[in-house]
Amino acid sequence: MNNNNNTYTPYQAYEVEAQPNLRAMLMRYVRNWPWFLLSLILAGAAGYVYLLYQPPVYSVKASMLIKDEKKGISGESLMKEMDLFTPSKVVENEQEILKSYTLMDRVVDKLGLNVRYFYPTSTFDKEIYTESPIRLLVEKPAPTLYGEKLEIAFRDDKTIQLNGKTYPVNQSIKTPYGQLRVFPRQPLSKNLEPMVAVVSAQADAVEGYLTGLKVEPTAKQSTVLVLSMNETVPDKGEAILNQLITEYNKEAIVDKNKEASNTLTFIENRLGLISGELSTVEKEVELYKSTQGITDLSVQAQTFLTSVKENDTQLNEVDMRLGSLSDIERYIKNQSGSQGITPATLGLSDPILTGLLTKLAELELKRTEVSRTVSPNNPLLQSLDSQLNSMKASVNENVQTIRQQLTSNRAQLVTNNRRMEGMIRTVPGKERALLNITRQQAIKNGLYTYLLQKREETALSAASTISDSRTVDAARTSSKPVKPVKMTIFALFAAFGLLIPIGFISAKDALNNRVLRRSDVEDATQVPILGEIVKGRQLGTDDFVFKPRMQSVIGEQIRALRTNLQFLRSDPHRSQVLLFTSSISGEGKSFVSLNLGASLAMVGRTTVILEMDMRKPKLHKSLHMFNNAGLSNYLIGDATIDELLQPIMGYENYFIITSGPIPPNPAELLSSPRLAQLFDELKARFDYVLVDSPPVGLVTDSQLIAPFADATLFMVRHDHTPKNYLKMVDTLYREQRFQKLSIILNGVGEGESYYYNYSYGDYYGGGTDKKRRLGKGA
Repeated sequence: MNNNNNTYTPYQAYEVEAQPNLRAMLMRYVRNWPWFLLSLILAGAAGYVYLLYQPPVYSVKASMLIKDEKKGISGESLMKEMDLFTPSKVVENEQEILKSYTLMDRVVDKLGLNVRYFYPTSTFDKEIYTESPIRLLVEKPAPTLYGEKLEIAFRDDKTIQLNGKTYPVNQSIKTPYGQLRVFPRQPLSKNLEPMVAVVSAQADAVEGYLTGLKVEPTAKQSTVLVLSMNETVPDKGEAILNQLITEYNKEAIVDKNKEASNTLTFIENRLGLISGELSTVEKEVELYKSTQGITDLSVQAQTFLTSVKENDTQLNEVDMRLGSLSDIERYIKNQSGSQGITPATLGLSDPILTGLLTKLAELELKRTEVSRTVSPNNPLLQSLDSQLNSMKASVNENVQTIRQQLTSNRAQLVTNNRRMEGMIRTVPGKERALLNITRQQAIKNGLYTYLLQKREETALSAASTISDSRTVDAARTSSKPVKPVKMTIFALFAAFGLLIPIGFISAKDALNNRVLRRSDVEDATQVPILGEIVKGRQLGTDDFVFKPRMQSVIGEQIRALRTNLQFLRSDPHRSQVLLFTSSISGEGKSFVSLNLGASLAMVGRTTVILEMDMRKPKLHKSLHMFNNAGLSNYLIGDATIDELLQPIMGYENYFIITSGPIPPNPAELLSSPRLAQLFDELKARFDYVLVDSPPVGLVTDSQLIAPFADATLFMVRHDHTPKNYLKMVDTLYREQRFQKLSIILNGVGEGESYYYNYSYGDYYGGGTDKKRRLGKGA
């Protein structure tokens, strides 16, 4: 018996990559290609069914130009162009206005979008819009209305069926879902297809359409906005965008006409007052002339009357201007942030004041627009408030200056009026009284005519107001649906179909506690790997694969293992005892030992294999031999070696000693002194003694035989040996319980060495060379 020596490094037949071989990993999936194909077919079928139940969605787009009339080459515009100072983005503000709840609420209300209509089909409910034969108006909804499907069938031209109950059309009807009214859009008849209506709350409908609405500029510096949304009903999408643009333009015109509207209101009020006063004065003139018998005034009185009329006209104009200034003062006293009614500037022709009021109105409008999109603490809003306060201060200063001038003019006109009244006193009494009455009539008539002229001018200005936007392209629908995209859906389902088997195989590998690749062994133990045996195709576990002149992958690996045995020999001139063991049953000890013995015999080495697994012997069954007598008989002294040796048919120099009858106490029998005598006799007669022993992880038989072995070959089988048993092998190696312990990887089907299965096969099976080969395939 040799001393333990586990410091050798066996020859490796080939280098193995430190990292897992990518091709080997892929081959594990390629071997399961039928499952991938089945999964892809099922995924494709699922994608097809999914598409059947998905309504086509179309993209609807419209574009509009936001006019910027203030654009020029001023310093402020230049700084905006350079993005150095941008207090307000006109286009961004208009984007937010177009996406405002208020505008969409008007659109939903006018188009009746809170009610959707469908035609049921075998796959999905097809939504309709203009094709709907009726329109359902909700007058007083009940809580059960929203989200409930209302099935509508048509009986005749005057009645419908709502969820099985008959109701008249064009009338307010009380239903379990609230008070409703049905308006026919076309003549009704029982031939019309039944339909379904779904009612949503107004707020939910508005929020739903706002979520799908996109408003984006065509470019960074562009003022053209593109409005887009996805809809299953193209007609409805086009109607929504067109109506949204219409409501936006109406809102813009209303904002621009606020000043004109305020002026018209002021003029109408003044006209009503002056009209009553003028009518009263005219009646006084008529009454006075008829009672006093006056037909005409004297030339002197006529001159005074003309002068007084002009003076009174000027005085009334001054009073009107002072009234306008009072309105302006009340307007500018409003707090910043609360937009007041823009005052009328009737009679005020000062260009500075008019310009200041125009800028003030623009700032008020800009602040209103910005306040819709930002919070009250936003710096931009605070900056606008500061500008408003500054502008109102400037207006106030200008108003005070004009007021002083008008007050001075009024005092002078009053003085002139008093002087002329003194001169009128020289006119005879009757004529003087008529002159006073006629003067009032002329004043009221002139003022009334002036107000009528201003009213027409203001109305004309309001009528000519247009929006600051222009529709570039009306709403249009894409010719093909944007969703679902068939190729994308099938690609996603195909990817999902590939991921299912990949995930299943990966999960199986992750949960598998068995050795799957060479790296599993190298990571768990320091025991050297002597060789690898690939998994045979259509071969039994214990069949012979190493035969004369046979060239195969496993045959070449058996030869490589035979070559590596020389590194386990201590003395090349002495016989060698090789012990084959494993952790559990079924790891290929009998298969490898039997074929390795055949390989040794074919190169002229006398070899004997011992079937020392006396609990479950298999070798004699694989060789179809009798097992009437064997090792158990020798160990109890009932037989000699010559009586037990049996030649293996087809191989020279290759013998076997079977296990013999199964003893009741194999461990005690192996502890017999005759075991040492057995190995001494066999080593004297054979070059190699191969021992097929029981698994070391289950029984102690192998450890009883280990002292007589020169080297131990521990079998680790791919996808069979549990990983936790590798720790046991490492412990046996470190504790030196076996001589020159080495590992043989058996049944390798995938992992780092899997590609040898193909390379060897291509080398030996790919050609048709039938040249005569020398030797017997050793």
